[in-house]
Amino acid sequence: MSRGILEVNDMRKRYGKTAALQGVTLSVASGELFGLLGPNGAGKTTLLSIVSGLLDADGGEVLLDGRPFRRADRDLRRLVGIGTQDLAVYPDLTARENVLFFGKLYGLGGDALNHRMEMLLTAVGLWDRADHRAGTFSGGMKRRLNLAVAVIHSPKLLLLDEPTTGVDPQSRNLIFEIVRKLNAEGMSVIYTSHYMEEVQALCPRIAIMDKGQVIACDTIGHLLKLRPSELRLKVDPVPPGFEEQLQGLDGVTAVHKLPDGVQLSAAALGPLLPKIATLCATAGVTPTAMETSESTLEKVFLHLTGHALRD
Repeated sequence: MSRGILEVNDMRKRYGKTAALQGVTLSVASGELFGLLGPNGAGKTTLLSIVSGLLDADGGEVLLDGRPFRRADRDLRRLVGIGTQDLAVYPDLTARENVLFFGKLYGLGGDALNHRMEMLLTAVGLWDRADHRAGTFSGGMKRRLNLAVAVIHSPKLLLLDEPTTGVDPQSRNLIFEIVRKLNAEGMSVIYTSHYMEEVQALCPRIAIMDKGQVIACDTIGHLLKLRPSELRLKVDPVPPGFEEQLQGLDGVTAVHKLPDGVQLSAAALGPLLPKIATLCATAGVTPTAMETSESTLEKVFLHLTGHALRD
């Protein structure tokens, strides 16, 4: 993994008696598309607000591009772009005016700004609506404009907080394409969402937050192994020694006898199915039914936190 664009060490933040962040530590590599999952109140938005320089932490350290980062450090803040959950676009300004306004806030101007504005509005599918007021746009169009203004200054790190809230499927797919393209061009991205399938589709590595803490951080593949897949075989009766034979198969982690058969657990069922079929044939066992339950990120999340993402 390349040098980290972001390192967060022992980050803490309280709002009165409520601990929003309780010693959060994580890192994001340069060029990484990193996912952040957690229910409401997990601390995701607070963490992003601190990383973007919008909020001061009570304790801990943030390193941005290898340098200590503080809210007052305006030069380092320019390395970050943020697509906020609450739309940052101005409804009375046109799409063109919104992008130019945010570009000028970052010190851009002249032909370079105009060229980038045109390029971004084209990329988000709004060039034909460049001179229409943002207030007349649909929810999906506003979200796409929100993304354009977040990256007008070509940040090294893009923070996206619920970027597809309230959008139509077409806008959601376009946002996915834009995020992947920006990442492929070298921009590091932290993507947070209530939609677990989005994070799983976009992000090779994710952190799961709950109650102000990071409770897991790993690749999707490794996280899926935290909650084994299951296979139920309906066999009646279960012949003597059959459970032990199943347990002896490479990859099987547990076998339990059921009233009408057996249930086995494994990190991955695919490679096991031919072996189980061979074993059944050898043992003279003919299952009358088979039910599989594959590991999913949603099941892992429920396993780790004790509740669903949208609780």
